[in-house]
Amino acid sequence: MLRWELILALSVLVSPAMAQTVTVRPPPPPPLRCEVGPVPKTFGNTAWLVYGCADNRSLIVLPAPGNPARPFYFLLTPGENGYRLVGEGTGRQSVTRAAFAALKALTDEDIAALLEETRR
Repeated sequence: MLRWELILALSVLVSPAMAQTVTVRPPPPPPLRCEVGPVPKTFGNTAWLVYGCADNRSLIVLPAPGNPARPFYFLLTPGENGYRLVGEGTGRQSVTRAAFAALKALTDEDIAALLEETRR
């Protein structure tokens, strides 16, 4: 009898209902270090500093000193369909919107050239 009780107990532990409540998450990615550069550039008629990241595929774009977008940053990271552009901060919105539009218009080739430029 003990053997059947053990089998029954194990089957309850691995039942489909139990498996549905278990969530397995992959470990978070390591922090992205973006310290290569900077390369001074103009986006949206304002000055920005472009840094390359350690993954050799991503860029961070920070307002240059005196840029009214401060504090703010843009991050360009590779995605499934080209590059993904995100920005965050509390700088002047008219400035960040203009820069966003200019950065959004960059092609994959433009971004590759910027990455190469940060490495020089």
